[in-house]
Amino acid sequence: MAEVVTITCNPSVDVSFAVERLIDTTKLRCSQPRKDAGGGGINVARVLQRLGSECLSIHLAGGRTAADLNALLDAERVPYKCISIANETRENVTVLETATCREFRFIMPGPDVMESEWRGCLQYLDALDPQPRYLVVSGSLPPGIPHDFYARIARWALTNNVRMVLDASGDALAAALEVGVFLVKPSLDELRELTGMPLEEPSDWCDAAWRLVRRRRARNVALTLGGRGALLATEDRVVSLPAVAVSVVSAVGAGDSFLAAMVWSLDHNAHTEEALRYAVAAGCAAVLRPGTALCDSADLIHLYRESLRVSPSCEVWRAPASEKR
Repeated sequence: MAEVVTITCNPSVDVSFAVERLIDTTKLRCSQPRKDAGGGGINVARVLQRLGSECLSIHLAGGRTAADLNALLDAERVPYKCISIANETRENVTVLETATCREFRFIMPGPDVMESEWRGCLQYLDALDPQPRYLVVSGSLPPGIPHDFYARIARWALTNNVRMVLDASGDALAAALEVGVFLVKPSLDELRELTGMPLEEPSDWCDAAWRLVRRRRARNVALTLGGRGALLATEDRVVSLPAVAVSVVSAVGAGDSFLAAMVWSLDHNAHTEEALRYAVAAGCAAVLRPGTALCDSADLIHLYRESLRVSPSCEVWRAPASEKR
């Protein structure tokens, strides 16, 4: 039985390598490339598998790239269901410029998906028996999938008493939040776009995240802040934690590692502060590794303990009593 199911509509094979400098019209000698199965939900499933969770990755993929993608998941022993599509799944590229430590990410748009294909994903989800405790829906929507696709999944989750966790942006995010989800993980830029507010101060971040909860858009809001850490808003308060100081190798996949550790800890009945601490530790662990290698479980535990040592208590922002439900 899969306790956690993830859905990835726009997966990829992620190729990463290093070069001393990016110089135009010049042959550049690169390091040996690495390839990883990629896409938001797939990355979450990869980390969950490392943490020992019973999980299942559902993704839509086609062509030669789909075969490569599934082989990479097989190598990591990640259980999956591939919904076949006619068009070729994308490849994304990340290049590290070693002379400056700058990272360049080239993200392709993804293939056109036919209606029968994305409806096949919904049908497979509806037929799951038993149903999961958590459903993680993460990543962009490729061409052909309507912007309310995640909202349709949110309605299914509400009907079936499944805890939906959402990591999306733009119209797809806004439409799903109109239905309501168990947890949403925006970045600060995504929260600014969603609210239409500048959100310049930490108190603004807390207030905006908590108001999403108050307006029943999400029962929990996990706001990721990059090197500044993260915060988690619940019905009556917001707790925040700084990031653990580490040497950054690559920022790719940090948010997916964060989300996986949060779902894993909540699935193991962690309290709010503990779930946030595990998630922040996972995000910090991910940046220690190149490309989309994602976080290592041993690094996660080490940084969790380091977080306890450096920041033994979470900072708490409590909602004004007059505005609580």
